[in-house]
Amino acid sequence: MTATLVAKQLAAGHGDRSLFSGLDLVVAPGEVIGLVGANGAGKSTLLRLLAGLDTPEEGELSLSPPTATVGHLPQEPERRPGESVADFLARRTGVARAQREMDAAAEALATGAPGADDAYALGLERWLALGGADLEERSGEVAASLGLAVSLEQPMTSLSGGQAARAGLASLLLSRYDVFLLDEPTNDLDLDGLERLERFVGGLRAGTVLVSHDREFLNRTVTKVLELDLAQQRIALYGGGYGAYLDERERARRHAREEFEEYADKRASLQERAHTQRSWMDKGVKNARRKSTDNDKIGRKFRSESSEKQAAKARQTQRMIERLDVVEEPRKEWELRMEIAAAPRSGAVVATLREARLRRGDFSFGPATLQIDWADRVAVTGPNGAGKSTLLGALLGRVPLDSGHAAVGPGVVVGEVDQARALFHGEAPLTEAFRAAAPALDPAEVRTLLAKFGLGAEHVLRPASSLSPGERTRAALALLQGRGVNLLVLDEPTNHLDLPAIEQLESALDSYQGTLLLVTHDRRMLDAVRTTRRIEVAGGRVSEI
Repeated sequence: MTATLVAKQLAAGHGDRSLFSGLDLVVAPGEVIGLVGANGAGKSTLLRLLAGLDTPEEGELSLSPPTATVGHLPQEPERRPGESVADFLARRTGVARAQREMDAAAEALATGAPGADDAYALGLERWLALGGADLEERSGEVAASLGLAVSLEQPMTSLSGGQAARAGLASLLLSRYDVFLLDEPTNDLDLDGLERLERFVGGLRAGTVLVSHDREFLNRTVTKVLELDLAQQRIALYGGGYGAYLDERERARRHAREEFEEYADKRASLQERAHTQRSWMDKGVKNARRKSTDNDKIGRKFRSESSEKQAAKARQTQRMIERLDVVEEPRKEWELRMEIAAAPRSGAVVATLREARLRRGDFSFGPATLQIDWADRVAVTGPNGAGKSTLLGALLGRVPLDSGHAAVGPGVVVGEVDQARALFHGEAPLTEAFRAAAPALDPAEVRTLLAKFGLGAEHVLRPASSLSPGERTRAALALLQGRGVNLLVLDEPTNHLDLPAIEQLESALDSYQGTLLLVTHDRRMLDAVRTTRRIEVAGGRVSEI
């Protein structure tokens, strides 16, 4: 079934703060609309409104045909206690809900309830359209193709981060919705997963709206870009792909600045002219009074007429000012001006592994021998589940080894942004969680630093666990600036960051002088960040390439 989703004059906000208003959007079959904007601009909110999960403050939504299905996949897949992988896939594909509705209709049909036959027919049609008939068979095939080597009856909560990412991708590849709403589907995917996702989105006949921080993914998939510009309080829809959007946005911003400067210069010139004319008028009046005598009627008349002419000119100039079309000054966008504070240099050898081995369940790591030296800039790559995070944990002494040796060199001060942003998951207020990790900072310094990273008064007193994924990432980056570090460890740092913040992070990494360990699947970041070594992790084995 092909379907069209139409939004008219949508408005949404948080408390007294408006996110957007007057938003119009048509999601037609085959379109892939990239939704971009700074963290907090309302991208996830808009997806939830389009999915019918939340109610807009204003505006309306319509779906044609009304029986079409809309699939919303949130950025953090909920792993429910006791839910198996198979149940997770059934829930995320919409099949589980369709099954419940069909079963309820079947019970009503058995009791002879009026209208039950139509309800059952509709329920069956929806269950079939969502792929319920062969979901179990397809689930096994897709899981195997993704390398998700676990039983589908295994609890989701028992999966590793990489396995959970593959299960999330599997749920997407199995889905047969008529409209797709995807919130950060690229998070935690390795390069193989990203390529599979690109092929899936590119082959959809359904209309799609997606949010992603992965610039290369956007460049390869989207046909239009909807920008929620928080700074300008403006909504703009750009035709063409992501590259065309960047070019057009830059031109639009440049023209807006030029138009304002032209308006400001013209207004200032007219105001200066009016000031001069009023000054001449006042000077003429004063001269007329000072030189006024009964015998100088002609001179007095001339000076009076001259003053009146200046007054008329001043009024004319003022009318010209009032008739100018006002051009509002473009608001300056909030920018993350990030620096990474450097601690004093460590020793020549930063960290070492010698014949390191460990086993966790079915996963075996090593033997691995590796030495990281001062000022090495190392990119660590490999598929999900290969052992990249295990390698980092072993190097830092966090993961106990079954055999072998691991050591961190003298004077090493570690600054880390891990996949889980674990420092900011507790119930303590953000300021307390931050000070626990940076005790040298006083509360005022903490608030100032967090504000620099876009975490203001509405964030700092909230429980750290209530922050969005992007806000937790910003808090982790702020911590790097608040503490001097000489070994920087970044494990998928771009997850949940908005695009301007990613570019600022890349700039900060370029000027950082210490040792760097970078794990990322962001293809543009791998190209943009200067590295001196690249290490590949595959199947628990470590090799330098």
